[in-house]
Amino acid sequence: MKPRQTEIEEAKKNAALEAVKHVKDGFVVGLGSGSTAAYAIEEIGNRIRNERLHFLGVPTSYQAFMLAIKHRITITTLDEHPTLDLVIDGADQIDQDLNLIKGMGGALTREKIVASASKRLIIIADENKKVKVLGENNHPIPMEVIPFSARLIIRKIGEMGGIPAIREGNGKVGPVITDNGNMIIDARFGLVTNPTELECRLKSVVGVVETGLFVRMANTVYIGKHSGVEKLEKKM
Repeated sequence: MKPRQTEIEEAKKNAALEAVKHVKDGFVVGLGSGSTAAYAIEEIGNRIRNERLHFLGVPTSYQAFMLAIKHRITITTLDEHPTLDLVIDGADQIDQDLNLIKGMGGALTREKIVASASKRLIIIADENKKVKVLGENNHPIPMEVIPFSARLIIRKIGEMGGIPAIREGNGKVGPVITDNGNMIIDARFGLVTNPTELECRLKSVVGVVETGLFVRMANTVYIGKHSGVEKLEKKM
């Protein structure tokens, strides 16, 4: 691993370790997806072994499910526990108001459902994910869409001024298929100065299941750095 990549991984782990301190014995915890959330799942497993604590986990993806099993976290569902104590998840971009872009891992719909069911959403990320305005560096807004509606949605996004593209898989021919059996469209809108408005416009398009805009959902953000962690709290 290159030195810079090693620093990024250390930053992710630092953020995850800080977030997992919020998990208490008996909690039901939403388990996020992606490389940063994976560190949190691993640390929760460590606490189960070392402190003999008891947690239940609700995974947001098949990846999170498999990691939870590996680290011996007891799995439950939203049917059994419709209210969660907290969720620990990653993000692709975080603005100054703690609005998020998520979904580059393809699990955005389940991540948003689990976040909505939780009393507290804790986001962990390395410092590269912190931006002044969402959409910086031409970052796309992921959307999970019904496959039957994909071409219609592409046209509608174009009419809104966005640049859409169906996400293609790596190592396979064809589009990425989510755990829900849907497709992902990534749409570039440039700087997103009003994420609430854009979220409403995108959700109004028939066939859009969910968007990767998480507006005013995060309660606490831990930004991992090579030498420590920066904590950000939601403004009331």
